[in-house]
Formats: sequence, C-alpha cells, structure tokens
Amino acid sequence: MCVAFDHTIVVSKDRAASASFFRSLFDLPEAPSWGPFTNVQLSDGSLIQFAEPPVEEIQPQHYAFRVSDDLFDVVVARLTDRRVRFWADPHHTEEGRVNHHHGGIGVYFEDPSGHLIEVLTHPYLP
Repeated sequence: MCVAFDHTIVVSKDRAASASFFRSLFDLPEAPSWGPFTNVQLSDGSLIQFAEPPVEEIQPQHYAFRVSDDLFDVVVARLTDRRVRFWADPHHTEEGRVNHHHGGIGVYFEDPSGHLIEVLTHPYLP
C-alpha cells in the first residue's frame, strides 16, 4: 500500500496574503479554493490550505519544502529582492547565508504569519 501526503492546514493572519506569498515565491499557479480555505497546490498535487483562525495568537510551526537547485536560486533571489530575512540555520544565527547540509543547500525564513519555512534541495534521508 502506498502512502502519500495530501494536504495540511496552515493557520494564517491573512490567508490570501499567505497564499499569494507562497505562490509567488515558488512559481505556483492559483488553485481552486472553498469555504474558509485559500489553497495552494504544490507540483506533486498536495495542498496547503491557508485558513484564518478565530484566535488572536498564532503558534508558529515549521514547514519544509524540497525544490530543485534552479528554483532554490530563484527563491533566494526573491527573498533578497523582497528584503525577507533568511538564515542558514533554524536558530537564526547565520543571517543571509545558505547551508550545505545533507548533500544539498538550504535556507530558513519566516512567512507572513511567522511560521518558519525551510527550503532545501536534498532530502534529509537518502
């Protein structure tokens, strides 16, 4: 039996702004949305569903995305152009740097709602 990731709900301060941020950063087209969700569909068909909670404070989460080397370069350039701070590490000690872990490259940054986003080019496990 095959197991595949289908979707997750990401709590957002502004679901439309968060979805737009992800679509523009990763070159993703608009996806159909419904109800309380603004959807972003990844290349593999899985969905990120942005929703605004009925609470004031959002608990930041960590989300990691594996991309091609070419798209990684585009993402870092877009972060730089938009003056979005990024780090080589999740503890925010190496600002403006790229890491070289697991046989690839990666960065960490925060999305508009404060979630820690990791973009990497190789999986942690072979």
